Amino acid sequence: MSGSRQIVSDEDSINLDDCYNLALDLVRKAGDLVKEGFEKLSKTVECKSGSWDLVTEYDAKVENLLINGITCSYPGHCFIAEETKADEVLTDAPTWIIDPVDGTNNFVHGIPFTAISVAFVLKKEIQIGIVYNPIMNEMYTARLGQGAFLNGKQIAVSNAKTLDESMYCHEISLARRDALRDKHMKRVYKITACSQGIRSFGCAALSLAYVARGSIDCYHLEDLYPWDVAAGALLIREAGGKVFKSDGGPYDIMDPQVVCAATDELSREVVEAIKVADEWNLRME
Repeated sequence: MSGSRQIVSDEDSINLDDCYNLALDLVRKAGDLVKEGFEKLSKTVECKSGSWDLVTEYDAKVENLLINGITCSYPGHCFIAEETKADEVLTDAPTWIIDPVDGTNNFVHGIPFTAISVAFVLKKEIQIGIVYNPIMNEMYTARLGQGAFLNGKQIAVSNAKTLDESMYCHEISLARRDALRDKHMKRVYKITACSQGIRSFGCAALSLAYVARGSIDCYHLEDLYPWDVAAGALLIREAGGKVFKSDGGPYDIMDPQVVCAATDELSREVVEAIKVADEWNLRME
């Protein structure tokens, strides 16, 4: 379930410092909820689109805390959030893009790769990005034009320019879906064959943050949603990295089929490898 709540707002009166400080405070409070749920032995777990697509009571609790907290200060702001029931639409109005618990499967199974992801968008440009893993106490933050940080310390992408010197990240679990299996596995096969290795964390927001901090050199995934990528995309760009669509086109907030990489050279090589793998797939059909 996904969607957008919209109310007319006067974006000219917005103080981005205030928005950032409010978001940080609310994300920390939301992190306490996530930690509570993570440590809880019994959770209420439901399936959404399939057995691989889980949701718990904490997804709604965290999302409500964030949306209600922001609305108290900014009643005219819009929201695009994972659990909200409406059609998602991005306008020029001030908009918060929220994933309350990214990596829900990890959260359910007690694996500490889970995160809260919050981005603030003004006139369709991402101004603020926050990715918080409360289990590992990692707070990734970025503001447009001001750099990217982990727990207050500035971070930067790696210098990797080729796949053979790169750690590549991809969500292998997408192969669980019949319609996606062949395409994704051929892409993984192609890129893994010429990279240093592959990692799959089960949490898009954290994977993007790892690119921003230089731990992962490139990340590629399709079948994503705006809330999976928005905050992490700003982190990577502010850390000096590149974010493109899988075909090499410009990143689209509302259609985030992304290749994220440390450098232009690496991103171009990944895009080309994807094209080669897709040609293999077409020949096999």
